[in-house]
Amino acid sequence: MTTTLITGANKGLGFETARRLVAAGHDVYIGSRDPEAGRRAAARLGAKAVQIDVTDDESVAEAAKTVEAEGGLDVLVNNAGIEGRTGDNGVVGAADLTAEAMRPLLEVNVLGVVRVTHAFLPLLRHSDHPVVVNLSSGLASMARITTEGTPAHAYTGVAYPASKTAVNMITVQYAKAFPEMRINAVEPGFTATDLNGNTGIQTVEQGAEVIVGMACVGPDGPTGGYFDVDDRLPW
Repeated sequence: MTTTLITGANKGLGFETARRLVAAGHDVYIGSRDPEAGRRAAARLGAKAVQIDVTDDESVAEAAKTVEAEGGLDVLVNNAGIEGRTGDNGVVGAADLTAEAMRPLLEVNVLGVVRVTHAFLPLLRHSDHPVVVNLSSGLASMARITTEGTPAHAYTGVAYPASKTAVNMITVQYAKAFPEMRINAVEPGFTATDLNGNTGIQTVEQGAEVIVGMACVGPDGPTGGYFDVDDRLPW
């Protein structure tokens, strides 16, 4: 059985991805910063719960020990992320952005991916078919965000797209370093979740499609790529 850990999986895209992978036969760990929320989500799906705060070294290390003790890991989905919206659900533009405002997004979206991936690499390297899926965004595409007239170009926030562009680079470099693994970044689309104040135009069922697909990719599948549900995306 394929064993999968999904961070930030007690709700939203992470929860829907977990639901779909449980149905596909995966042994799924619901990773959640809030242990009680994680336990409730896992109970609903027939999954396992593991407490993991992607911003905390000790929490991540303990989660890795738990998963190792229970048999190891085949698939890691780095789903946990934040957008950093204002109190009125707006985004912070360039004029108002400060280093302190950007710091939490980098800590969760970028350093969290590195922290979790590093901790679980020893387990993944023991898997016959190791897979890593990193949640990116269409806003991470330099090609899209610099093309006038596109929704990405119209987005005025700085911190979130910058953090996800960093995730893309992390994905590429890890894929080059570990060619035996399938490591890809995915863009789920503008999905209605707590991350964006439920302003997205897609359902979580639609958004999870590409995540599930890449979590189930075979050993001959792509690696080091950036995908939405339809195709590769321009960097």
